[in-house]
Amino acid sequence: MIRVLIADDHPVFRSGLRGLLSALDIEVVGEARDGAEAVRLAAGLQPDVVVMDLHMPGGNGVDATRTITRVSPGIGVLVLTMFHDDDSVFAAIRAGARGYLLKEAGVEEISRAVQAVAAGEAIYGPGIAKRVLGFFAGMPEPSRAAFPELTEREREVLELIAQGRNNTEIASLLFLSSKTIRNHVSNIFMKLHVADRAQAIIRAREAGLG
Repeated sequence: MIRVLIADDHPVFRSGLRGLLSALDIEVVGEARDGAEAVRLAAGLQPDVVVMDLHMPGGNGVDATRTITRVSPGIGVLVLTMFHDDDSVFAAIRAGARGYLLKEAGVEEISRAVQAVAAGEAIYGPGIAKRVLGFFAGMPEPSRAAFPELTEREREVLELIAQGRNNTEIASLLFLSSKTIRNHVSNIFMKLHVADRAQAIIRAREAGLG
């Protein structure tokens, strides 16, 4: 059974979401009223998924997401909010959120998103997905001539590394699991004969990436 922590400052919404998830055989192990409480409960309860609102008093959801994903990388954060502006969307993704839905989402969409995030996948509501894909489509194509030893996917990952993005952000942008990204990063280090991320960034930026 998937274990979920709900973080939202509205008790009525928390109650409704708890009932919805329970009806779907998803166990709600705790509720947080703000970001600080979400961080504390996530560390203690170690849920599979935190369903996170973004704008809460006493510590916002973006900061809470960043802390939770850094301290407990195995916990997936699914943002469920009313806000769909670019600043909110990309701040959440940069903080490490694996999913982003609006509160108007239907029962099936929320259920599917919780299961996907618990499985390590990235998932976004239709409008959010178009925005993320549009952003990614606008990125310059990595140079094929610079590192012919890399696969096309490895060049995409290296481009994002050169931009200073961490593995969680890269996984979200490429719709891949964090484990897959770690494997790609290891292959890149080996093929470029670099010891760490800093050296890879230097090599990539010298070649015009990032």
